[in-house]
Amino acid sequence: MISTKARYALRVMIDLAENQKSEYIPLKDIAARQEISEKYLEIILKLLVKGKIVKGLRGKGGGYTLIRSPEEYSVGEIIELTEGPLVSVTCLLPDAEACHRKECCRTLKMWKKYDALTHDFFYHITLQDLVDGNF
Repeated sequence: MISTKARYALRVMIDLAENQKSEYIPLKDIAARQEISEKYLEIILKLLVKGKIVKGLRGKGGGYTLIRSPEEYSVGEIIELTEGPLVSVTCLLPDAEACHRKECCRTLKMWKKYDALTHDFFYHITLQDLVDGNF
């Protein structure tokens, strides 16, 4: 299940893409438009800044802006930045311990295929697609 944090992160990214006429957009403006508390939005924006997909500037005239153009962001990267890896079972996590049942697991192939479908789905949708209403 995709968390509120990831869903809000997508809304924030769309907001930044739609309002990038001014260089930096104040947090309070984004919060008001998206109806997200400033406190929670600050947590999300810190993640996006730390993940180097948004740039923040403090002080007068400060706020947040996209680092790249909207067509260069995939929905998958935004979700994974806030959620972690898009995997269905823990044994497929990047840092998972080797499973002793790997060689005889009858469901591993299925989980890998499911994860590939999910990954490909989200990584083939761009932020620009969402801005344009193509999804």
